Amino acid sequence: MGEVRVVGIRVEQPQNQPVLLLREVEGDRYLPIWIGQAEATSIALEQQGVVPARPLTHDLFRDVLAALGHTLKEVRIVDLQEGTFYAEMLFDGDIRVSARPSDSVAIAIRIGVPIYAEESVLEEAGLVIPDEREDEVEKFKEFLDSVSPDDFKSTEG
Repeated sequence: MGEVRVVGIRVEQPQNQPVLLLREVEGDRYLPIWIGQAEATSIALEQQGVVPARPLTHDLFRDVLAALGHTLKEVRIVDLQEGTFYAEMLFDGDIRVSARPSDSVAIAIRIGVPIYAEESVLEEAGLVIPDEREDEVEKFKEFLDSVSPDDFKSTEG
């Protein structure tokens, strides 16, 4: 079982389908998991540090867990069957609850617990993307964030 971190949410075109992108902490594989729009929004908002006026469902779960005095220890992506990913949430007292990876990750990032993926899942669905390409993509995104339409206006009259 290897630890993974949340890279972020990407949107697959033209279906406009959100993809949760995880990456091995000690490795080169990425794990793309197609998720629902609500979960994608929840993960993205948390990553961006946006605090909603009222708690979202994953915030509520975190708050209820704390109010009941229980602790989430870790999240594990444990299986992949016929294109469907399965996760487990491990709580204090060795309590395990089966859950969707999208919900599990949305809660894990709010609480700050590690996320793991079974080696068999990484072997089956993991993708290797060379770091150079990731660096180029990030540089291009930074360029797009800093450029404006005025930068492309001709200076010649």
